Amino acid sequence: MIYNTQNTIAIDQVGIEERVARFNTRSIKKESKVQALKLALSMIDLTTLEGKDTDGKVKQMCYKALHPHDALPNLPTTAAVCVYPTFVKTAKEALKNSDVKVASVSTAFPSGNSTRQVKLLDTQFALDHGADEIDMVISRGQFLIGNYTFVFDEIASIKELCKKHHARLKVIFETGEISTLDNVRKISDLAMHAGADFIKTSTGKIGVAATMPVTLVMLDAIKDYYHKTGIMVGMKPAGGISSAKSAIQYLVMLHETLGNAWLTNTYFRFGASSLANDIVLQLEKEIRGVYFSKDYISVD
Repeated sequence: MIYNTQNTIAIDQVGIEERVARFNTRSIKKESKVQALKLALSMIDLTTLEGKDTDGKVKQMCYKALHPHDALPNLPTTAAVCVYPTFVKTAKEALKNSDVKVASVSTAFPSGNSTRQVKLLDTQFALDHGADEIDMVISRGQFLIGNYTFVFDEIASIKELCKKHHARLKVIFETGEISTLDNVRKISDLAMHAGADFIKTSTGKIGVAATMPVTLVMLDAIKDYYHKTGIMVGMKPAGGISSAKSAIQYLVMLHETLGNAWLTNTYFRFGASSLANDIVLQLEKEIRGVYFSKDYISVD
């Protein structure tokens, strides 16, 4: 398919940064803060994507997804766990009879540098072993040289596999490599038209990961796409979000940009691991008035 990018909106970077600055000055009352922290916890894709991953580590992470901290009652589970395709079966078994989803990276994560055939096989393997969600990476090199049709068709082909298995597709841009906010808007529009169920900032494998300006550009793209099509697309900032304070700022931005309908883990996720620990510590402070020692929180 030939994809037309001529109608892509140019981004006012100064305007974006001014809007982000306003979001970061919002004050939140204590009751609302506790609610926001629990909501943020329920939106986390608890993630392990390391060469040293083992079945044991994945099982431990799945337990944490189901029990963020046993000493605090009434905590929600995380939304999902995210693993390499080879660990999908392990995670699926550990999370059976729960609502926690199993997400798998694919398409030669994190570089995306492989053949279409390999990427399809990578995705099919994860789906065959029970993945509920696929987090694919785009071919950034092809995008940067202007081969937009190649990127569009690649996303669409992975989407077709996901549809056959009733799995949702998250498309990772690696915004630190595509550089400009204009490019972020362009790839957001392209990915949604190609069938993305979520658009996602980053792999977490390079120095520059999710930022609020980049996320705001993507949220604006989602809003415009919804107004044109009536289709709700999800958002997943990933990498570099490790504090509860930052998570709340992202939720404020989400609410003021897209509204209440997106304030659910059906349409918003955080790609993180250490974030869960800081949220638990902050909830302890808000509920009991004292901090847990970090020694009582599991190390990811």
